[in-house]
Amino acid sequence: MMDDKRQPVRFEDLKDDDQKRLRLRVAHFLEAESGFRSGSRHWPQEGEPRPEYDPERTTLTERRLAKVAELKALHPDDARQLGLGQVSERTLQRWSAAWPEQGIMGLADGRLTPVLRGHRKITLQVAEAIHAVHAECLHRSRVGMKTKERMIHQFVREKFGTEAEKKIPHYTTLLKVWKEWFGPESGRQRYLRSAAAVDTGGSTVTITGQVVVLDTTPFPVKLRDDVFGEPITVDLTLGLDAFTHSLVAFRLTPESDSSIEVAMLLRDVMLPLPMRPDWTPDMEWHYPGVPSALITEFAGYPVAGRPFFARRR
Repeated sequence: MMDDKRQPVRFEDLKDDDQKRLRLRVAHFLEAESGFRSGSRHWPQEGEPRPEYDPERTTLTERRLAKVAELKALHPDDARQLGLGQVSERTLQRWSAAWPEQGIMGLADGRLTPVLRGHRKITLQVAEAIHAVHAECLHRSRVGMKTKERMIHQFVREKFGTEAEKKIPHYTTLLKVWKEWFGPESGRQRYLRSAAAVDTGGSTVTITGQVVVLDTTPFPVKLRDDVFGEPITVDLTLGLDAFTHSLVAFRLTPESDSSIEVAMLLRDVMLPLPMRPDWTPDMEWHYPGVPSALITEFAGYPVAGRPFFARRR
């Protein structure tokens, strides 16, 4: 079986009710860690910090013990419904260790986020066929999952025989496994090829910002030079997040990209932007790849996540 190849469950994979429970769990965790349910003193809610969680008057251990006592005071049915029925100081310590690397999914567990089961029906032969078909599809026009299913059957039948073909699971399982391993693949083929070409040392990309792929292409529209007003040809340099298939930065250059332009593109990816006075809380996007509270503490001001184009679902 190919359990080691399985993509972990993502926040988007959860049902709406489970997403709400996980957000509530994060709010309780951040209040114990920082004294604020948002995780930062720059975004306090009404009445925060509460006296038992005031970071100026309490230690981290005291706040964690106060949070454990608060959750134990909940009615057992309410605590169970919210997924907070067995939170201890050790649980909060474990969440704290997982938060920097895994973010919100570091606070999930099997009771809240049951894993996807489709991969358990994948044999080594079928897994080889899936990867072979995926590699071939990167270099052809986009094809649907039904076509990929037929290609998988053909690969297994020709290489391993009809007995191995009988072990190929149903279409719905193949679709689930394909999304687990390769994502929804809704971007353009050239960008998918760039993301797939990244050598991650055999490890699986599991979080936003872990791998950013750079690509340059001629921009198919003429731009007007701001000096002489003449139409010019430019190159479009993109930064593509390999996990979300999202564009995190781009630059237009009148000549082919150079090391300086690439360096400036990477600077754009990591540059925190301040919240403007007239922006609403809806503009407080999550900063790609880095916890927003950490960036806020570093920058010294509330940070707006860089506006990037999320993949289509």
